[in-house]
Amino acid sequence: MTTTKAVAVVVALAFAFDIVAWSQAAVLTYHNDVQRTGQNLAETLLTPKNVTAATFGKVFSFATAGNIYAQPLYMPGLTIPGQGTHNVVFVATEHDSVYAFDADGKTFSPLWFRSFLDPTHGITSVPQADVGGPITPEYGITGTPVIDPSTQTMYLVTFTKENGSYVQRLHALDVTTGNDKLGAVVIAASVRGTGVGNDGNGNIAFQPRIQLQRPALLFAGGVVYIAWGSFNDIGPYHGWVMAYSATSLQQLAVWNSTPDGAAGSIWQGGSGLAQDPAGNLWVMTANGTFDGNTGGHDFGDSMVKLSSAQAGLQVINYFTPFNEQKLNDSDQDLGSGGIMLLPLQNAPVPRLAVGAGKGGTIYLVNRSNPGQFHVGDDSQIVQAIPHGAGTASSNNNFSTPAYWNENVYFLGNGDFLRQYPVQSGLLQTAITGTHVYGFPGATPDVSANGTSNGIVWVLERIPLGNAVLHAYDASNVANELYNSNQSGARDQFGAIVKFVVPTVANGRVYVGAKGHLVVFGLLQ
Repeated sequence: MTTTKAVAVVVALAFAFDIVAWSQAAVLTYHNDVQRTGQNLAETLLTPKNVTAATFGKVFSFATAGNIYAQPLYMPGLTIPGQGTHNVVFVATEHDSVYAFDADGKTFSPLWFRSFLDPTHGITSVPQADVGGPITPEYGITGTPVIDPSTQTMYLVTFTKENGSYVQRLHALDVTTGNDKLGAVVIAASVRGTGVGNDGNGNIAFQPRIQLQRPALLFAGGVVYIAWGSFNDIGPYHGWVMAYSATSLQQLAVWNSTPDGAAGSIWQGGSGLAQDPAGNLWVMTANGTFDGNTGGHDFGDSMVKLSSAQAGLQVINYFTPFNEQKLNDSDQDLGSGGIMLLPLQNAPVPRLAVGAGKGGTIYLVNRSNPGQFHVGDDSQIVQAIPHGAGTASSNNNFSTPAYWNENVYFLGNGDFLRQYPVQSGLLQTAITGTHVYGFPGATPDVSANGTSNGIVWVLERIPLGNAVLHAYDASNVANELYNSNQSGARDQFGAIVKFVVPTVANGRVYVGAKGHLVVFGLLQ
């Protein structure tokens, strides 16, 4: 059986038994799987015993044009025409570029490289000054791409300035060559609504200049799902979700989070939509109009359960915190972090979703009945932990939690890494690390060999210095195994941008940084 067919079989079995998909060496989507658990359960080389400063560190790096906001993706055993078989790491940058590198450093030239720019014909990346927003100095590819292993296709969205116009396109690339397989489609959409930016006739059109494609893409059931937020809340924006056929790039369905209101961005600190084993989608929205509790269609500051594209991206159910108006008024986005779906629990409520936003409260909800809106408190949901993903002083979360071996891991702004054991479907008292992380906290990843040798990986952003890669014992995060400052300059690698997530696969840790991809591994 080929590698790609084997991966497809693993995914199919995983969904059939309501367990986490993608739990193998390939990393083909943001945070490792469609439930966004962040765990790689097939890591046999890296262990808590050998991830130390004496035996582990920076081994090589690759230069890139543009900064890296997207998570690197990894495919083992890929045949590149004319170049043999390689383990490949893919990197997308804000300079509208995609690189395929030999993941083991056997060659330092790209196996292939694709630029979507053509300056001689007026096609460039988008300068930050043109649209505003949090990313400098340019916008290109921001959301993490996704790979369908069965067809060896990578899906991604580019943002370009073309002779004064602003264009977003969905591409489907052959992962062995970087060539477009299906051409590319210009992103366009319209929904009925009376909200901001409507045309006066009850229509709201997607505006590529004001909608930031920040969330990672999702591939599920032959469909590519894409979501959008805004550039620092500039313009008459909304949250958007669009679904496209993976085989034709035909648009299948569109959802707008606030069609009769305003805002409701979908950005999630870079995390993508999640999909449960029943095929439903899960998303957390940022501050904006909310009237879902009175029969309206606006779902700002909410966890929303959507039907699949085949059912039209309809709202099935939702949860909105009782203090939604306060969150909205103070720009305390619920959707500043990503949602994560726990594997099936042996508990009274077996199917759970968890997430936290700028308010710092962790919300654990029942996926079968998330709880909707309850006046006065959130007692209708499974569990709410105030300041569980951020201290009372910082009170912010911009991360997606990770899961491993009945533990949930959070790392909020100005807080310690927190490990919440899960018992009977509830988060227990947290075990905490000893190091305080500044803005914006971090999204942790976990590598393990099944239920053993668990390691939590965290990237610490230092605004005016070298970023730091940390490794913790996943069984007890109070025990730090390694950090990249322990050996002086040997393992230091410069600056990273906000919300970067490491990729761990087959004994290596891949870190997207400013202008280069850094690779860590066992030292010779």
